Amino acid sequence: MKNRLFYGDNLAVLRGRDADGKPLISDESIDLIYLDPPFNSAATYNVLFRAPDGKMSDSQLEAFEDSWHWGDAAAAAYEDVLTQSVYTDASVLLRGIVTALGKNDMTAYLAMMAVRLIELHRVLKPTGSLYLHCDPTASHYLKILLDGIFGAENFRNEIIWERSVGKGDVRNRFGRNHDTILFFSKSEKYTFSSQFSEMSDEYTGRFSLNDNDGRGPYRLAPLDSPNLRPNLKYEYKGFLPPAKGWRVSLDLMKQLDSEGRLAFPKRPDGRIARKHYLNEQLGPKIGDIWTGIRPLQAIDAERLGYPTQKPLTLLERIINASSNPGDIVVDPFCGCGTAVHAAEKLGRRWVGIDVTHLAISLVERRLKDAFPNIAFEVLGTPRDLSAARDLAARDKHQFQWWAVSLLDAVPQGGKKKGADRGIDGIRWVRTGLKDGDLDRVIISVKGGENVSVRDVRDLAGTVQREGALGGVLITLADPTRDMMREAASHGYASTGLGQFRKIMVKTIAELMAGVHDDAERLPPIGRGEGFRAAPRERSSRPSQAGLFE
Repeated sequence: MKNRLFYGDNLAVLRGRDADGKPLISDESIDLIYLDPPFNSAATYNVLFRAPDGKMSDSQLEAFEDSWHWGDAAAAAYEDVLTQSVYTDASVLLRGIVTALGKNDMTAYLAMMAVRLIELHRVLKPTGSLYLHCDPTASHYLKILLDGIFGAENFRNEIIWERSVGKGDVRNRFGRNHDTILFFSKSEKYTFSSQFSEMSDEYTGRFSLNDNDGRGPYRLAPLDSPNLRPNLKYEYKGFLPPAKGWRVSLDLMKQLDSEGRLAFPKRPDGRIARKHYLNEQLGPKIGDIWTGIRPLQAIDAERLGYPTQKPLTLLERIINASSNPGDIVVDPFCGCGTAVHAAEKLGRRWVGIDVTHLAISLVERRLKDAFPNIAFEVLGTPRDLSAARDLAARDKHQFQWWAVSLLDAVPQGGKKKGADRGIDGIRWVRTGLKDGDLDRVIISVKGGENVSVRDVRDLAGTVQREGALGGVLITLADPTRDMMREAASHGYASTGLGQFRKIMVKTIAELMAGVHDDAERLPPIGRGEGFRAAPRERSSRPSQAGLFE
């Protein structure tokens, strides 16, 4: 099983099975889960596309609407949680929240999240961990649900990420400048490696003692156990144990003593301390308040234009802390793919899931830009005409975004009627050898069975109105002879790299099969447009594709 991107509802993927009846994601098979779901902020988030001049263009596309409503889906999720025979604590807690708050947008969000968190807990290994990224809008409710699913005893941290300076109306309240990341493990035996920050002058200044024995400066740390340890209450060289016991065993105490790492007090009622040498330290251990990772800015090379994109360093910290090379990382709301990018970079295997084809297209492109030799599977997108027709019937806009991606073009417009002005996508193409020799080819998509010569004429009119170089009509149905004659009647567009037909008609079947008439080849694509290209990683590791067992 290769590293995988799934297009689809993550609940369906988590519960899904392949053609052989095997689970798409098996029970207790995942080492680390990171999820950055919508926060229920009632906001609409747009993707900003990049123009050929390097600036963010005026073109925007609605990525997702972060609002939830109580309807059939929420009611079904609620009933699903209430009927759980294993996760009874979660069902009791969710029932209590809905009883207290009523059936509204917030409880709809919580019901939809609860049923997914239960499935994520199921696929997590006993040694695995989950990090849920949220904000104060619903973090307190999500914490309660996670207590019910994972057990309150497996709560590890509420991490506060200071992402920016204070935002919002700060006249009558403090500015809002942090996100919350809830860290739970599945059991007491979980993978964790401490992370360290850079050494500051204040930190190094703590190492103020020096025996002038060549080991350098050191500081003293108590050997008192923070927790009651009856089995570690022993006397050492005449010194009585602390009230709760020592931190170390008698054998380790003797070893530290033989290595000259103990400092003995002059008073008999004093405490033995341990020497920590500066040259052996990695830096201060990172706590649960993260201030050193700034959010992405518009000028950052890493920023791709996706509205809720998180910094790569944030995900690298989480993945380094709670997984090992070769482990499997899952992001069920993968968005623009920061988590799977970090997993690939750090030598982990990964699974990404998103419900929009816009996100899947962006993740595909991001990974291929950053890791040119990468190999992975994309599942859930149409593989044949039957699946393409099914997608067109279920969701017109997702079908359009997918069809546009077949030409490596940038989707345009949103879900509002008339928002696209007859433009479903734009493919920036090269018209010469210089970097600035670029022009637009407009893409129009028709997913219905009734296509006619009028659709070709409408596209030609849009191309003329927009001053574009040419246009391509993508159709699910076979075009008529009149449509092909009309397209041919518009002649050729000339570029510094040759000529091509000004108006073309391409079928979904042709594009999926990779069939292109030489007379209707498009000019080479230009890459200074649309989704920003992710920087190539300096040392791309060999792909972990095919390492799933």
